[in-house]
Amino acid sequence: MFRWSPALLGVAVLTTATLASTFSAAATPRVSPDAELQDMLKGYVAGKPVECISLPNVTGNTIVTGRAIVYQLGTRLFVNVPPDGASRLHRDDIIVTRTFGSNLCRQDLVRLLDRTSTIPHGFVALGRFVPYTKSKVN
Repeated sequence: MFRWSPALLGVAVLTTATLASTFSAAATPRVSPDAELQDMLKGYVAGKPVECISLPNVTGNTIVTGRAIVYQLGTRLFVNVPPDGASRLHRDDIIVTRTFGSNLCRQDLVRLLDRTSTIPHGFVALGRFVPYTKSKVN
């Protein structure tokens, strides 16, 4: 007859708890891309769209899966919604940009690489950049 030792019982309980939390986290509904973008832009005011941004001044970027690329330039955010192919964007992609100058502009191509394998899986042509500035009214 098999007997559970206290150590083995502890491992079994820990494993079960870990699996349960993993499955419950996976079952949690994801936020829609539009809601994620709205959350990022909370407290910001949109400006007039521009054709280009200064690439050397970009301090970071975030991909909103299936929706947009958000570039950060200092305290301003520039949202770019590719007119075709936004559905190919994935949060974990690496974006590779090849420019002919110091600006990133509308219709420039952005290659998408899988973060794990670094294998290219497509590209998107950029649209206009909509600037967002922090609202002075909080």
